[in-house]
Amino acid sequence: MSDKKYIRIGLIGTGLMGRIHTNGYKRLADFFSEYGHRPVLQACCSRREEKAKAFAEQWGYDSYETDWKKIIERDDIDAVDICTPNDKHAEIAIAAAKAGKMILCEKPLARTLEEAKTMVEAVEEAGVKNTVWYNYRRVPAVTLAKQIVASGKLGKIFHYRANFLQDWTISPDLPQGGDALWRLDAAAAGSGVTGDLLAHCIDTAMWINGGIKDVSAMTETFIKERVHQGSGEKQKVTIDDACQFHCHFDNGSLGLFEATRYARGHKALYTFEINGEHASIRWDLHDLTRLEYFDHDDEGQVRGWRSIHVTDGDHPYMDRWWIPGTSIGYEHSFIHQVADFFKSLDTGESCHPTFKDAYETQKVCEAVLESANERAWKDTHVDWTEK
Repeated sequence: MSDKKYIRIGLIGTGLMGRIHTNGYKRLADFFSEYGHRPVLQACCSRREEKAKAFAEQWGYDSYETDWKKIIERDDIDAVDICTPNDKHAEIAIAAAKAGKMILCEKPLARTLEEAKTMVEAVEEAGVKNTVWYNYRRVPAVTLAKQIVASGKLGKIFHYRANFLQDWTISPDLPQGGDALWRLDAAAAGSGVTGDLLAHCIDTAMWINGGIKDVSAMTETFIKERVHQGSGEKQKVTIDDACQFHCHFDNGSLGLFEATRYARGHKALYTFEINGEHASIRWDLHDLTRLEYFDHDDEGQVRGWRSIHVTDGDHPYMDRWWIPGTSIGYEHSFIHQVADFFKSLDTGESCHPTFKDAYETQKVCEAVLESANERAWKDTHVDWTEK
């Protein structure tokens, strides 16, 4: 008889992220077998029955629903995983919290800061476990970067710069809205690249380098009108196609961030670089198992950037995988987040980022958009004593 405690998952949303999260649940027992809690794929939910049924059969869910409220109501669901477009996050999360369910929510937390606030209040009042899927924290090289900065090896931090570049929306013939293109519809997404791409960069930056104090930003919408798939008519595009901002961090360093979907030749170029008084580090998603490191204390004749292949057993998470020198990929960052969440059930600790952490990222995103709109510096601090 197994002594494991089983956590029955109700997955809402069966698109790309639903598949990725489910893969994480399915791999946990294989590579993190010692944990006292295990996921059970209890039910998935999609609005179209044929899609829900097919997803349940392919991925091994015991049942399916076509109304997310049914997932919340079920007594055989312990944790709700929200993989819907952003406009449903708040409603589902609040209902799940009131029902006493654990919640794992896709990023960004919500469309707006006000929605995010209601979500934080709901999970705090209910006292339910919660986390947000900012998965890049769980890339071993990124986790190693966090550890290096925390160790003080870089010394005083001067600069943090990051970008996230794509090119998939350049065509003016691309419509907005609908299942596949909801990210181009502000009503569903809340914002464009700020909430979709820069939110990742901001979360990683604040996790590694500390809080952001204020921001000054600019945005651009290059194509002003697109056909909406819902109405079939041309409508104004109200998301941001591109965004750039600079900022002050609490530690005195300067930040420079850029995201766009109009960088021809880039599908998902996410990079960051941190410059300190003694050393620098940089990371590139396209070569995600490597961390570049420069140490000024090296002897002059051999001083230069070195490439750390983050695959050894003493590197973050890598003792779970293959032999040193071989790589893991994007999917593993989600497996690691599942593992950290289930480990937190064993220890009773929070699994970061929590809704409260993600609210602070949302605050920066909203300040960025306000700054761009008003052409003014905006404060980003959150005063939790006012909550």
